[in-house]
Amino acid sequence: MATLTIRGLDDDVRERLRARAAEHGRSMEAEIRAILTSAVTAPSGLERGLGTFIHSSFADAGLTVELDLPPRSEHGRAVEFSDEPGGPDREVADA
Repeated sequence: MATLTIRGLDDDVRERLRARAAEHGRSMEAEIRAILTSAVTAPSGLERGLGTFIHSSFADAGLTVELDLPPRSEHGRAVEFSDEPGGPDREVADA
């Protein structure tokens, strides 16, 4: 096993780590090992895809939205391109 020394750690961060370790019933050293292991073994958003990353980030939040989408009443319309400003069937106001 390797040894890692962290210098210049803010006192507030150290205190939060101590509290977090106590919440999980382990030493600060064990808590830091768990945090580091989790950070480097969890797949990043890029490895899973952005949509999957976003979904998993909010999946436990209990937020669900059901959308009632009305049926389409029209078919898509083709786009007409013209060299004339305003198109062939439109009048262009003089400036």
